[in-house]
Amino acid sequence: MNNPNKPLRPLPNLIFMSRWLQLPLYLGLILAQCVYVFHFWVELIDLIGAAMGNKAALEHVVAAVGHGGNAGKLTETTIMLVVLGLIDVVMISNLLIMVIVGGYETFVSRMYLEGHPDQPEWLSHVNASVLKVKLATAIIGISSIHLLKTFINAENYSEKMLLAQTGIHIAFLLSAMAIAYCDRLMSHHQPLKQEH
Repeated sequence: MNNPNKPLRPLPNLIFMSRWLQLPLYLGLILAQCVYVFHFWVELIDLIGAAMGNKAALEHVVAAVGHGGNAGKLTETTIMLVVLGLIDVVMISNLLIMVIVGGYETFVSRMYLEGHPDQPEWLSHVNASVLKVKLATAIIGISSIHLLKTFINAENYSEKMLLAQTGIHIAFLLSAMAIAYCDRLMSHHQPLKQEH
């Protein structure tokens, strides 16, 4: 029987400690999250400025979404495209949090958040398989927002681009369904292995 308190031999200990090499990657993703927060506020301030009649802010908004304002005014379509862009940033930010927190907890070290009032609900049962399914569904959500933005602004895209984006979105959907199906198969076979 294995003794849990027995120290690891040098080579297994080195291999096991190598998981900490992922720490700079997660810290880098936190910095990327900071960039997204900054980008969100810049876009939001430009939208508010454009709504208040600021010409420079309106030019920035129109340039960002690629949809012209009506006679120098903010149109409903332009507002919708900016808001969808903000939602897109939030969804990508959520994806980053899932990767940072879930990945660190799964692959690097326990955070011991049990009983913490702010512990995310999904983190209580996270593992590599659950994380893959959650990431796949988050990517589908992000892809859906991009596709909706493209269709709202369809006159500025070629038919080839519209078909390509639709095809990519369908590929994401099929991939997520395949991941979820494989995860379901694996979870059904796990109790059988434990019985034998």
